[in-house]
Amino acid sequence: MCRLLDYGRYKFETIKREKDQRRRQNVIKLKEMKLRPKVADHDFMTKFKGMRQFLEQGEKVKVTIMFRGREMVHQDIGRRLLDRVADAAKDVAVIERQPIMEGRNLFMIAARRGSSDFCTARKRTDSGMKK
Repeated sequence: MCRLLDYGRYKFETIKREKDQRRRQNVIKLKEMKLRPKVADHDFMTKFKGMRQFLEQGEKVKVTIMFRGREMVHQDIGRRLLDRVADAAKDVAVIERQPIMEGRNLFMIAARRGSSDFCTARKRTDSGMKK
């Protein structure tokens, strides 16, 4: 059994379907903020402000503390700095990956808090409008 169809129409519909799928995709980017253990308060606040903006846009943020030389002995300073970031961002972000040491870098990953809650709330309001 075979079906006759207009190939041009078929090609047009497949391209249109693929375009719709790409438009509906939600791509989450991973941004990175690099800090040093001996960062000053003002520099920390400036970096944190940028991190907060990334989180509010819905992107994940990787906070990296870079150690050099003798700073490797004092990894606790870096952990305290990451704890400070987590405490400052607790109203906006949730910590997805706890601090991990990887080579000379200590990093953690933060994601926007309630992104799934935001989507479900949005769906509820959309369905409420249709009624």
